[in-house]
This record gives sequence, structure tokens and C-alpha cells, in this order.
Amino acid sequence: MAFNVKGEDLTPGDVEKIQAEIDHRKLELRPKLIEEVKEARAQGDLSENFEYYAAKKAKNENESRIGYLERMLKFANVISEDSAADEVGMNNFVTVEFLEDGEKEKIKIVTSIRGDSLKNYISIESPFGKALLGHKVGDVCKVNIPGGGYEVKILEIDKSSDDSEDKLKSF
Repeated sequence: MAFNVKGEDLTPGDVEKIQAEIDHRKLELRPKLIEEVKEARAQGDLSENFEYYAAKKAKNENESRIGYLERMLKFANVISEDSAADEVGMNNFVTVEFLEDGEKEKIKIVTSIRGDSLKNYISIESPFGKALLGHKVGDVCKVNIPGGGYEVKILEIDKSSDDSEDKLKSF
């Protein structure tokens, strides 16, 4: 039986960061953790050796993370960060006004692995992210959610790559 595996949408920048983490875990963390297991094992009686079990657990967690990240890259769908100069695209900061209450907010459009609503990082897979992609300043976008939806107006699109938290403060 064949499985249709849908990978994560990743930008080339996401792929670089994931590969850097894999390299760090394999080349720096793995040798250190293996050495910690050896040292703990050398202490003798393994049945009551907490250091041995803790070292084994840390080593296994590192190996699991490496496997997870490698699978993510293997099945990834690498997407472009490019968009028209006047349209909302990947990694853009977008200032929107919620038409229902007039509240304004600045968000960043990101891939699903970077999505974090507490930081105002909105995934392209979310209804909000999908509604904004490809639209221009002045456009009113309908965000469809179960049970209805809401409308937002795009006030500003900032294509700079500055990733500072200051850019995402609410008004």
C-alpha cells in the first residue's frame, strides 16, 4: 500500500535553518551526548545509575529530532518567497484593519512550521494567511472560518526582511 505523504511548505530559508540544526545536532551535540553516555556507563551498576538513564534519554531525544528534521526535508515542498512588489507574499509584514471593530494589527506571513499567533506570525496554511496572499494595499479580504468569517482591509505591505519583534507591535 502506498502512502501519499504531503510535506511541509518550506522556503529556501527554512530549509537552510533546518539543515543547520541537523548539522549542529550531528556534528556537535551527538559526539558530546555519546561521550556522556560512555562516562555514565563507566560508573558501574546501571540499575540505579540516574546519570546513565538521563544521558541515554538526551542522546535518544537528539536522534529523534535529527530523524524528524531529516524526514521533514525529505518530503518538503520548497516554495518561492517571491511575490509581486505590490502584493502580499511570503515573509511580508502586513498591516491590516479588522473591519468589524476597526482594530489594526501588523502580522508576518510565514510557512506553517514558523506560524506562531502569539508572535503575530501567521501561517500561509491558516484561513487568515490564505485570505491575504496575493492581495494589495486597499483590498478587503474575507477570512473564511467555520461558522462564518470576518473581513480585513490591507493597509500596508512591508517587504523588508527585518525580523525584529518591534515590527509586529499592535497599534
